[in-house]
Amino acid sequence: MNSQNKTANNAGNRRVVFLCLFLVAGMGGMAYAAVPLYQLFCQVTGYGGTTQRTANSEGIPILDREITVRFDANTAPELGWNFYPAQRSVTMKLGEVKTINYFIDNDTGVELNGMATFNVTPQSAGYLFNKMECFCFTETKVPAGEKLEMPVVFFVDPELVDEEETKDIQTITLSYTFYPSKKEELPVASSNTEAKDGAGG
Repeated sequence: MNSQNKTANNAGNRRVVFLCLFLVAGMGGMAYAAVPLYQLFCQVTGYGGTTQRTANSEGIPILDREITVRFDANTAPELGWNFYPAQRSVTMKLGEVKTINYFIDNDTGVELNGMATFNVTPQSAGYLFNKMECFCFTETKVPAGEKLEMPVVFFVDPELVDEEETKDIQTITLSYTFYPSKKEELPVASSNTEAKDGAGG
């Protein structure tokens, strides 16, 4: 009887171990696929102020009504690079095409790979924000010590003034966040560097 109980307990323990391993593997896979899944989710649902992609602005009128577009840049701690827009905001006419550059400075000492997600606020204006060129949802590789320039070409659809929920919007914020596209390991600062930093403190 005791032998049977022991065998049953061992079988139960093995099932728990296998289940835990399966969950860990599944979580790892979900983490790796998080950015592509987020892209698909946003495109299907419009969540997060998903913008529109268009080849050109042909046939889009330019109105006298102006709107201010602000630019935000964020980076996951694992990347360690400096990500920022060339300017923090631009005031433009509805329907007018503008180009804004974002930059990445990689001073970490190692090559890093990242992928950017984005959102537009207010979210109600997301579908009226049209991007003709963008770096989001594509792997971005930045070698050690190099600087990368990335343009965003866009316009805000004049239909903004025709919609009840968007007609009073004066400012739109375009925000990007870079995440590592694979496991990144940043170099550890040497003792000399730490001592130098302390001396300058």
